[in-house]
Amino acid sequence: MPKNKQKEYWRWEESRWHNPELSWKKAEIVTAGIDVGSVSSQAAIMCDGELYAYANMRTGSNSPDSALNALNRATAGTGLTLENIHYTVGTGYGRINIPFANRDFTEIACHARGCNYMYGPTVRTILDMGGQDCKAIRCNRQGKVTNFMMNDKCAAGTGRGMEVIADLLGVPIGDVGARSLGIDEEPEPVSSTCVVFAKTEATGLLRAGWSVELVLAAYCSATVNRILSLLERVGVEKDFAITGGIAKNSGIVSRLENKLRVKALKPRYDTQLAGAIGAALFAKNIVEKAVNRKT
Repeated sequence: MPKNKQKEYWRWEESRWHNPELSWKKAEIVTAGIDVGSVSSQAAIMCDGELYAYANMRTGSNSPDSALNALNRATAGTGLTLENIHYTVGTGYGRINIPFANRDFTEIACHARGCNYMYGPTVRTILDMGGQDCKAIRCNRQGKVTNFMMNDKCAAGTGRGMEVIADLLGVPIGDVGARSLGIDEEPEPVSSTCVVFAKTEATGLLRAGWSVELVLAAYCSATVNRILSLLERVGVEKDFAITGGIAKNSGIVSRLENKLRVKALKPRYDTQLAGAIGAALFAKNIVEKAVNRKT
């Protein structure tokens, strides 16, 4: 790392994967789902409704570039190109700015459909925390949305807010959860999850002699309290699933499970992929309907 470059503690590790047991060349329907969020972008490639490849990357300053970069990273080394994909659906914060998408769907619908695939048809309540908002979603056995609630467009208690705190305290974002649980006694939550005030309060607590772990615990607790109010308004019904980067924060997940007295389902794939997977599955349905109309 260059001497003048400051370490970016807020960055989640990027990832990519493809299933060596599947061949896109043998698939009848190849679809893509692209989820361009305010913080991260994901691409999911499905072959006949099965996940073939994915990529999870940081969203850049340009939504079209972020979408294409995610797709290219997902397909790298597979021989698959955009021309081989039958249909692409975009979703997320930047869904209207994906030039190669054939259609776009809301992230609410895509997360519900993606969760149905990732967690199974028993899932009924979904919590998704993005970089700019937090969503509580209820769905049926088919992964169709039956109710949802969103917080306001504020970084308070969202993924971006957690990243800011991680950077302030010099703790890698992937370690925040575990570090917040490394305490002997649970502290009082910080009084505000507003990023500006939370930063000031966190700095004050450190000066007062609090350990980094205690400050992280206090911030995680405050975030959980904010999430709870949203979940209570939509109603929590088993089975319960968590998506997004927040699902990788054991400090949030553990405290939320204790408050709800409900265990979150364990996913089969990266929890940040739900929106992209749901979009790819919607794309498959569209192709199938078009084929059926012709026949």
